[in-house]
Amino acid sequence: MSKAFTRESDATEGDDEDDAPGLPALPPGTRNYMTPLGWRTLRAELMTLLDVERPKVVDIVSWAAKNGDRSENGDYLYGKKRLREIDRRIRFLTRRLDIAEVVDPSAHHGNEQIFFGATVTYANSRGEERTITIRGIDEVDNLAGEVSWVAPIARALLRARVGDEVSLMTPGGLEKIEVLDVSYPAPEA
Repeated sequence: MSKAFTRESDATEGDDEDDAPGLPALPPGTRNYMTPLGWRTLRAELMTLLDVERPKVVDIVSWAAKNGDRSENGDYLYGKKRLREIDRRIRFLTRRLDIAEVVDPSAHHGNEQIFFGATVTYANSRGEERTITIRGIDEVDNLAGEVSWVAPIARALLRARVGDEVSLMTPGGLEKIEVLDVSYPAPEA
C-alpha cells in the first residue's frame, strides 16, 4: 500500500490536546464554569487575535512570500509558525467560550457557604492561614492566590460553611482544614 494512504496518527485536528498543549483539559462530563470577568478576558484575547495579531502576521507572511526563496526566508518561516500558533489559540478560545457557563459569584454576596467564585480563608492543623479564590479552569492565576474549581482544595471546600472543618488529601497524608472566612464580590449596580 502506498504511504500516501496511511494515517500517521488517530488524533484529529479538532482535539483540544492538539489546540492547547500544556493547558488543562476539562474533566470529562464537567461544565466549563467561568466568572463574567474571566469570560470577558478570554473574549478580549480572542478578538485581539482575530482583529489585530492575525492580520498583522498575515501581512508579514504575504510580504515575505513576495521576496523570493521561501526556504531561507526567516520572516516567512517564522511568520507561518506564528500564524499556526495564533490559529491554534483561536480554535481553543472559540471552543472554550462556546461551552462556557458563566456564573456570577456576586449572587452569593453575604453568604457563608462556599460556592464557585468564593474567596476563602482557611487554616490548617498547624494554624497556618491561607486565602484562595475559586475560579474557572481557564481563568486561574496561581500567583494571585486563585485555584481552579476542580483543584483538590477547591473540591474539599465547596459547600462548606464558615466554621466547618473539612478533610483534604495531601501528598503528606490526610489534613484537616478549618474554614475561617468566606466572601464574594458585591453585586454591580
